Amino acid sequence: MRWSWKIGRLAGINVYLHATFLLLIIFILFIYWMEGHSALLALRGVAFALVMFACIVLHELGHALTARKYGIRTRDIILLPIGGVARLERMPEEPRQELLVALAGPAVNVVIAAAVSVLLAAAGSPPTLKQLGNLRWVGGHFLTEVVTMNVWLALFNLLPAFPMDGGRVLRALLATRLEYTQATQIAAQVGQGLAFLFGLVGLFLNPFLLFIALFVWMGASEEAAMVQMRTSLGGVPVQRVMLTDFRTLTADDTLATAVDHVLAGWQQDFPVVFGDHVLGILTREDLIRAVAQQGAAAPVREAMRRDVESVDSHDMLEPAMATLRKCNCRSIPVLHKGRLVGMLTADNVGEFIMIQSALRHARTALHHQGERSQSPS
Repeated sequence: MRWSWKIGRLAGINVYLHATFLLLIIFILFIYWMEGHSALLALRGVAFALVMFACIVLHELGHALTARKYGIRTRDIILLPIGGVARLERMPEEPRQELLVALAGPAVNVVIAAAVSVLLAAAGSPPTLKQLGNLRWVGGHFLTEVVTMNVWLALFNLLPAFPMDGGRVLRALLATRLEYTQATQIAAQVGQGLAFLFGLVGLFLNPFLLFIALFVWMGASEEAAMVQMRTSLGGVPVQRVMLTDFRTLTADDTLATAVDHVLAGWQQDFPVVFGDHVLGILTREDLIRAVAQQGAAAPVREAMRRDVESVDSHDMLEPAMATLRKCNCRSIPVLHKGRLVGMLTADNVGEFIMIQSALRHARTALHHQGERSQSPS
């Protein structure tokens, strides 16, 4: 994700800090400083921010390790102002597994809260229900606030709205009785309804809720779109979607030849070949950069990328798209038995998804029309 910095690696998973997470830390430091203009209070604020940071990481690690139990890898963990995101390579398709993966994060916060509460009780000052119901950033007992923070993190994440864990819990429960895509659409609509309420309340009471509302609305829309894409791509081979009408270059061609191809047609990335074998790929960005630095007479081999991801024409489209996203490419070569047979582009896959969606709507409309015509008048 852009604007994120890698800050470490935990259980084999890279952990990134998004730039916006710094806003939360600055906010905590500010309110601690304003409480007493004291360096000691500011240091206490730093300590509380670090503890919050650790609890969020452990929350996301709970998701990641539970998913790993079902053979699902986690690409990375990203820390955001309203929590973290463990980016799994895929979500479990079995509702029970998704339910357990979604609940694992809040369960970690509950365990942390319970463990710290036991320590406080042993010290003779257990947290009260009144304290747990009122998250005070400044002025309370430090460990009591840690307990309260974890309780609130668990409850907030269990709201039935994507991308929070509660949205996935709701989908998993719905998917036990409904088709997965339909369950996702309902869960996304519930999430967007909550986002609307957050935004409405935020207009009058707390502007921070507007930010949460926007985040939830976008998360719900994105989740619904991703599942629709998976439904469209499921069971479809790459050869059904790949482009077969495209231009190639050789390593000895000049960049001027590539420029002519770009200006003459639609293609932006060109496989560099020796016969039917792929040596690399020349992207539009690399072409423009090389022309600016070396001139149009330079050979293609000076600008092409040699480390190129590829897929087989008999591969399924969904994992092929995962390869396309992983390499952050616009297009990748399609091979069969080591020979170049096509190109897979994100734009063409997008067009395929739109066509499939239109065909599904047409079939649904015809089905409803047929039911109406057969019903007694």
